[in-house]
Amino acid sequence: MERIIILNTYIDNLSMDETVEEVDQYLKDGRPLHLMGVNADKINALNENERLKQIVNGCEIINADGSSVVWASRVLKKRLKERVAGIDLMQNLLTLAEREGYSVYFLGARQNVIEDTVNVIRNRYPNVKVAGFHNGYFSEKEWGKIAQELKDCGAQLVFVGITSPLKEYLVEFLQKEGVTAVLMGVGGSFDVISGNIPRAPLWMQKAGLEWLFRVMQEPGRLWKRYLVGNVRFIIRVYREKYSKREVQ
Repeated sequence: MERIIILNTYIDNLSMDETVEEVDQYLKDGRPLHLMGVNADKINALNENERLKQIVNGCEIINADGSSVVWASRVLKKRLKERVAGIDLMQNLLTLAEREGYSVYFLGARQNVIEDTVNVIRNRYPNVKVAGFHNGYFSEKEWGKIAQELKDCGAQLVFVGITSPLKEYLVEFLQKEGVTAVLMGVGGSFDVISGNIPRAPLWMQKAGLEWLFRVMQEPGRLWKRYLVGNVRFIIRVYREKYSKREVQ
């Protein structure tokens, strides 16, 4: 598995199908896995947060979950095969779980959203084993209870829909507490799957404009993250390109 470095971030050069195959092997072996997806916003954040950087770069599998990251790989002549979008990967892994009999747990979002998500998934994947679910509104003092619940229910694949960097800190804690599942952050995927927030049209997804669709939906909350953040990311990429310095 080829691993490249873009702006201090490790990224595995995996296609969607290759990622699913790798995850399947972890599940078959019963090995713990923090399955990470990085986009421009995440790379910006870890360049300003050493703890987050250590967690992200320590993940066993790191995908390019953002067209901007694939673009950066081309500019820096470290070409990635393709974008592995988190929500698409999640759905492919649900198909895998249904086929192979892996048990799945859903953690995050508001109570009504997580309930709607589980109902939708049970309809779309009728043979999937739902080990359980829990909303994302709990304090750090309750992390131990969450870890115990995951161990008790025997969840093999856990989707975590909690805001970064809290999500990364939580997954790190869960692994230290002995949770051996495949843990994957899925951002706002629960909102989309449940139908509470629409996903960008396919043409926008293919054009790498899914981020713009999100900004149009919630401009007050997201304009700075995406518009300002994307500009910062582009500047960093070109600085990296023309400085020709080694990434540490």
